[in-house]
Amino acid sequence: MRFLFFGAGAIGTYIGGSLALSGEGIAFLERPEVAERVRRDGIPLTIADRTRRISVSEVFLSAADAMKSGPFDVCIFALKSYDTAAAIRTLEPLKGRLPPVLCLQNGVENESALESVFDPGSVIPGTVTSAVGRTPAGAVTLERRRGVGIAAGHALSIPLMNAFNRAGLNARPFASAPSMKWSKLLTNLISNATSAILGSPPAEVYANPQLFLLEREMLRECLRVMHASGIPVTDLPGTPVRALALAVQRLPASLARPILVRAVGGGRGGKMPSLYLDLQTGRGKTEVQWLNGAVARFGQTLGVPAPVNALLAETLSRLTDGSENPEKYAQNPKTLIHRLSPDDISRIGLG
Repeated sequence: MRFLFFGAGAIGTYIGGSLALSGEGIAFLERPEVAERVRRDGIPLTIADRTRRISVSEVFLSAADAMKSGPFDVCIFALKSYDTAAAIRTLEPLKGRLPPVLCLQNGVENESALESVFDPGSVIPGTVTSAVGRTPAGAVTLERRRGVGIAAGHALSIPLMNAFNRAGLNARPFASAPSMKWSKLLTNLISNATSAILGSPPAEVYANPQLFLLEREMLRECLRVMHASGIPVTDLPGTPVRALALAVQRLPASLARPILVRAVGGGRGGKMPSLYLDLQTGRGKTEVQWLNGAVARFGQTLGVPAPVNALLAETLSRLTDGSENPEKYAQNPKTLIHRLSPDDISRIGLG
C-alpha cells in the first residue's frame, strides 16, 4: 500500500517508519523546516533498543503537490488536533480527489471535521495506544508497545490492519468507533491538564489526596457523558480501560487511588504529559479543548454537568494564550481547586 502522512510527529513517524520497514510505501506532508530535516536525515526510529535510520524520498510541502505524485491508497492524519482546521482549509480545493483517511488523532471530534473535505464514508476512525517519545532533533523511540485500534466496516479496514500487523503495530478492529475514541479520550485525560496547570509530574498529582479526588471527578464526568450518549467503555490494545472505569466509578478512594497511581506510573512513567509539553513550547497552542473541553461541551449539550473538565479546559487555555500567569498555579493546588463553586467543592469532597 501507499500511505500519505499528514504530520511527521512522534506518532506519524513511528507508524510511517514501521510501515516503511515492512515494505510499504510512505510519504509525508510537512512544514518546510521539518520537510528539509526528514529529506536530509530520514527517520531515526528506535524499537527494542535497535535504532534504524529510514530514508524517505517523498516529503511534500502541500497537499496539492502530494496529489500530483499519487495515487495514494490512504491518508493518515497524525496531527495535533489544534492543527486540524488549518489542514482542512488546505484540502478544500482538493475535495473529490482525496483517498480515504485514517484518523489517528486524539479527541472525538476530528473525524466529523474531516468529513467536510473527504468523501462521505471515507473517514476511518483510529487510535494509537503505544507510548512513543521524540527528541527535539526528531529521533523517535517506541517506549511501550501496546497497539493500534482501527474502526471496522470500511473497505480498507482489513487491508489496513493487515499492513499494520505486518509492520508489528498490533492493530485490532473495533466495531464501535465512538466507543474506541471515547475510551481513548478517557485515558488521555488522566493527569494531563492538571499536571500541565500545576507544573507537577503525574505521580505528584496522584500523591495529593485532594488532587486525586479532583482527577477522579474529572474521569467520572467523562464516564457520565459517555453513559448519557449510549457509548460503552471498551478495552483498547494493551490498555484495560474497563478496569480503569470500574475503579473510578465503583471503588472508594482508599482502594481506587492505588490502582490509578499504578495506571499513571505504567502509562506515563516519570514523563510530563502532552498538555504540559504543549504549554512549554510557548507557541500558544494546546489540545485541551479537544480533550477536557470536549467532555464539557458534550456534557452541556446532553445536560450532564462537567464543571471539573470545564475548569481545566478554561484554565489551561488561558495559561496557553497568556491570559494568566502560570506562576499563579505552579505547585499550588488550592488556587486551582478554589476556582470551582463552593457546591462543587463540597460535593467532590475537596472542602
